[in-house]
Amino acid sequence: MPLTNEAEVIARPQNRKKTATACYHCGQPCLTDKIAIADKLFCCDGCKLVYEILNEKDLCDYYKLQQHPGLSQIKAIRKDKYAYLDDETIATKLLRFTDGELGIVTLYIPSIHCSSCMWLLEHLDRINAGVRESRVNFSAKEITIHFYRKKVSLRSIVELLTTIGYEPYISLEDINEKAAKSLNKQRIIKLGIAGFCFGNIMMMSFPEYLSEKTGIEEQYTYLFRYLNLGLSLPVFFYAASEFFHTAWTGLKQKILNIDAPIVLALIITFARSIYEILSGTGAGYLDSMSGIVFFMLAGRIVQERTYKSLSFTRDYKSYFPIAVNVKTVNGIVSTQLSDLKKDDIVVLHHDEIIPADSVVLNENAFVDYSFVTGEAEPVRVNVGEKVYAGGRQTGEELLIKVEKPIAGSYLTSLWNHFAFRRNKEANNDKDSVIHLLSKYFTVILFTLAAGTATYWYFNDPSKIINAVSAMLIVACPCALLLSATFTNSNILRILSLNGLFLRDATVIEQIAATDHIVFDKTGTLTKGNTSVTTSGHQLTDAERDMVYSVARQSNHPNSKALTAWLEGSAAVALDSWKETPGQGLQATIGNTRIIVGSALLADAPADIMDEKASLYIRINDKLTSVHLNADVREGIPGLTAQLRDRYKLSLLSGDNDKQRSHFATLLGGKSELLFNQKPLDKLSYIEKLQEKGEKVMMIGDGLNDAGALQQANVGITLADDVNNFTPACDAIFNAEKLSSFARLIQMAKHGGHIINISFVISIVYNFVGLWFAMNGMMKPVTAAILMPCSTLSIVIISSGLSNLIAWKNGLRIRS
Repeated sequence: MPLTNEAEVIARPQNRKKTATACYHCGQPCLTDKIAIADKLFCCDGCKLVYEILNEKDLCDYYKLQQHPGLSQIKAIRKDKYAYLDDETIATKLLRFTDGELGIVTLYIPSIHCSSCMWLLEHLDRINAGVRESRVNFSAKEITIHFYRKKVSLRSIVELLTTIGYEPYISLEDINEKAAKSLNKQRIIKLGIAGFCFGNIMMMSFPEYLSEKTGIEEQYTYLFRYLNLGLSLPVFFYAASEFFHTAWTGLKQKILNIDAPIVLALIITFARSIYEILSGTGAGYLDSMSGIVFFMLAGRIVQERTYKSLSFTRDYKSYFPIAVNVKTVNGIVSTQLSDLKKDDIVVLHHDEIIPADSVVLNENAFVDYSFVTGEAEPVRVNVGEKVYAGGRQTGEELLIKVEKPIAGSYLTSLWNHFAFRRNKEANNDKDSVIHLLSKYFTVILFTLAAGTATYWYFNDPSKIINAVSAMLIVACPCALLLSATFTNSNILRILSLNGLFLRDATVIEQIAATDHIVFDKTGTLTKGNTSVTTSGHQLTDAERDMVYSVARQSNHPNSKALTAWLEGSAAVALDSWKETPGQGLQATIGNTRIIVGSALLADAPADIMDEKASLYIRINDKLTSVHLNADVREGIPGLTAQLRDRYKLSLLSGDNDKQRSHFATLLGGKSELLFNQKPLDKLSYIEKLQEKGEKVMMIGDGLNDAGALQQANVGITLADDVNNFTPACDAIFNAEKLSSFARLIQMAKHGGHIINISFVISIVYNFVGLWFAMNGMMKPVTAAILMPCSTLSIVIISSGLSNLIAWKNGLRIRS
C-alpha cells in the first residue's frame, strides 16, 4: 500500500493542553482519528499497514509482549529502491550460503530494540511461506534468514522487512567482507582442549605428588605418566600453536614480544617432562605446561568476548550503497558502485548518498556533507557545480554526471592517507610495557641460567640439570604476564559495563598516557536536539498552533526541532499539506497559507535574509527567521570542567564559528578552537601535536573524523548506538554514559598501577624461587606445584584490586 506525503488533520483539540492519542503501533501521537481500525488509532498509513499484515497472519501477539513496539513511524519506500537485489551477482555476494534451492543471508537491522522485535522477526515464516526460518542475534542487531530461493527473492525479503518497520542497513562493505569471526571459535576449541587436558593431567599427577615418601604401585606410576604425556600432546601442538606463531613472527622482526617467554616456558617444561618420563626419573611438569596454556587462552578470550558484535575497523565502504541507479538509453539500470565509470549519469533520490565526485545536471540540489566535512547545514548546489562522494542528497530527484569513480574520489584519497596504512595496533603492542618487560625478562633469565650452570659445573655437576630446569620453571614469566592479562581483561569488562568498548588491552595503556584531548564539535559535544530562537515577526499563540500542526507531520530534523520547541501547542485541522524535499513544508488553513522551510520557498527578501537562519516561517505576508543551534550534550559541561584541569583540550570542527564564544567558555580559555576544518586539516593538527611529543586522544563521531581518529594515539568514537556505523577507531563510547567518561579514563590509569603491584608481587616470588633453585635447594616437582599456585594468587589479587577501585569510583562492576 503506497504512502503519500499528503496528510489531513480533522480533529481540533478543545484546549491547548490536550494530549494526542498514541499510535497503536509505534506510540507516536496521532494527529487524526481517521487512520484507524476498530478502536485502534494509527499515526500514519504505514503503521496501519503493518497492523493489517500482522492481523491477517494472526501475529498480533507482537503487541502483547510490549506496548507500542514499533520504533518509529513507517516511511514509504520507492518501488525501485531495492531493485539492485534482483541482480544475481549482487544477491550472491550478500548470501552466506546458497545451493540454488536454499539461501542464507544475515542482515543488520538497526531498529531491533525489544522482545517484540525478536518475536516478530523470528516468525517471518508465518508472513511469507518462502522463509524457512529466521533467527535474531539481539546484541549484534542481526537477523539470519534461511529462505527458498524459488519461492521468494532476496529483494522480496528485504522489502518485507522494510514494510513491517525493520529496514536492513545494506552497504558496500557487506559484499566485500565475507570473513566470519572464526578466530574466536578456534580459540574456544583450544581453550576447551587445554582445560580438559589440564584437569585430567592434574588429577593423575596428585597420586605421585602426595605419595612422594611412600610411593605408588609401579604399574600405576608409568600408566599415569604416559597418559599425561598423551594428553599433553594436543595442548602443546594445537592449543598452544598461536603462542608459537606469534613468538616466531616477532623473532623474524627481531622483537621479543609477550609470547616469547611463554613459548620458552612451554618448550622447557615439555622437553624436561619428556626426558623424565622416558628415562623413568620423574613425572615431569605437564600439569604446569597445560595450566600455562589454559590460563593464557582464558585471559585472551575474556578480552575478545565483549566485542564480538562491535567493529573497530570500518571504513567508507560501510557508508556507501552497494549499487546506484544509472540512466542509460535503455532506461534506469541498477549498477554496482565498483562498475561506475566516468560520464555515467546517476539518478539520486531524497536521502541517498552521492556515490562519486560528480557534476550536477539539474536544479534544486541540496547536499548534506555533515558526515564527511562536519558542516551542519545542507548546502545548495547549482547546475554545473561539483558534488563530492559521501554527501547526502536532501532535495528532489537529482541527476549527476560522474567525474571520478569512487576509487579516485576525495573521500577515498583520505582513506589512502598513510595514517590508514600504518599498523596502529602493532605500534601500540611494540610500545606496551608488557612487551618491553618480556624482552628484558628473557635476556636476564637466560643470563642467570647460564651463570647457574657455570657455577654448578665447577662445584657439583650433578646439580646442573635440576638447578637450571627448576630455575627456568619457577622463573616462568607466566604469572607476571597473566597478571597483566587478567587485570586488563577485568578493566576491559568494567569499562564495557560502563559504556566504553576498547579495541584491545593495549588501548588501556595508551589512554593512561594521554595528555591532550581533542574534541570534534558536531555530533560529539553537541547532539541532534537544538535550541530555537527567532527574529522578525513574533508568532502569536494561534500562529504557533498552526506552525506546530504543519511541522509535526514531517520527519526532517529541522521540523522535529521546531515541533519540540512548540510543544504544548494545539494541533489544528489542515486543509492541505505538502512537503518538498530539500525545500520545506507548505499548508493551508482556510485563507491562511503557511510555509516552513528555506529562504527560497518562503520568498525571503534579500534585505532581511540572515545567513545564520536555519529556516523561515511565512504566514501569509508575515515572515519569521528561525535560528536552530545544536545543544551541548547533557553532561558535557561537567565533563570538560573535570578534564581541563588535567589535560590540554582542543576543539576541531568542520562547522562555522558562530558558537565560538560558547565553546571557548566550555573548554576553558587556554583551549585551542579551530573551525571550518576539513578532514585532512584535522589529521594534520593531530600530527603536529604528536611531533611536539604529546600523546593525543581524539573524540569524534563521523566519517569526517576518521583520519584524525586513526592518526591519534587513541581514537574514540562517540555513538548514540554502539552498533550503528562508526568510523575506524580504538574505542566506541556510548553517548548515554558521557558523564562517567572522566572516571573511566582514571580507571584506565589505575590499571597500570594494579599491574605494577602485581608485577612487584610476581617479581618477589620469582626472586625467592630463583634463590632456592640456583642453590639447588628446590626440586623441580616443588617448582611445578608452586607455579600454578602463584598464578592463581596473582589472578585473584589483580582482579580484586581492579574491582575495588571501580567500586570506589562509582562504576558498575556487575552486569
